Amino acid sequence: MTAVGFIGLGIMGSRQAANLARAGFELTVFNRTRERADEWAAEHGGHVAATPREVGERGDIVITMVVDRAQVEEMLLGEEGAARGAKSGTLFVDMSTIGPAEARRIGAEVAARGHAFVDAPVTGSAPRAADGTLTIMAGGSEEDVARARPALEAMGETIVHVGELGTGQQVKVLSNAVSAANCATLAQALVVGRRAGVDLEALLTVMAGGSANSTMLQLKGKPMLTHDFTPLFKLEHMLKDVRLCLEEARDAGAAFPAAALAGELYAAADGRGLGEQDFAAVLEVVEALNDTRL
Repeated sequence: MTAVGFIGLGIMGSRQAANLARAGFELTVFNRTRERADEWAAEHGGHVAATPREVGERGDIVITMVVDRAQVEEMLLGEEGAARGAKSGTLFVDMSTIGPAEARRIGAEVAARGHAFVDAPVTGSAPRAADGTLTIMAGGSEEDVARARPALEAMGETIVHVGELGTGQQVKVLSNAVSAANCATLAQALVVGRRAGVDLEALLTVMAGGSANSTMLQLKGKPMLTHDFTPLFKLEHMLKDVRLCLEEARDAGAAFPAAALAGELYAAADGRGLGEQDFAAVLEVVEALNDTRL
């Protein structure tokens, strides 16, 4: 089996790496918090690397699933980065969300060192990461995406080659901005319903049975009613993705007002100290605007 290095064992990455282990890949893992990597390896097997560079030395494919551009750059191109220790022709697959311009820039630096690069962000929160049913949008050459596909198929149900390097990021931030707007819209409907005296359980049931149904309704509706914001996808990460989408919209000379409004609401939620909570916590901003609590 192909030797795979995996960097980043957070909410999503730990589950994705577990699916690679179950598929039989020879895994080397790294996490900035060593204890988390040790715990993961105790459960799933594999080798725990001391540095990202060691991951590069041991892997034919190196996957990163971290928070942002700065972390991707550090893990791949820093002094102890994976690209510094990798053998020529190693394939790097970044599954983080860092924006198209940064994916192309980092990809060019990786290529200059004699390696290949694919940007392959995902959609689907922790439950889909756990059961291997993520949707993965891959940007890169046909050859590089084909080489990455067996590993991607261990982590996702739908693998879409969306175009050249960077297009995976474009599709991802647009998709997440829609999710963010949907979640914020659901929060607004529930708060208005509460103020109007509507039975909110009945409202959720009716919306689920009609054209108002959505993945956001299914995932976030009932947790909002109980203010259960256990993080499946952190609010601060959704805010980052919406901001990246708005940058892409501005660069394209296009308007995305729904994303702009969502960005304002998530920014306010982050300002209230909710960044570590699930992004459904945007509800608390809508509640504050309306002086109403569900």
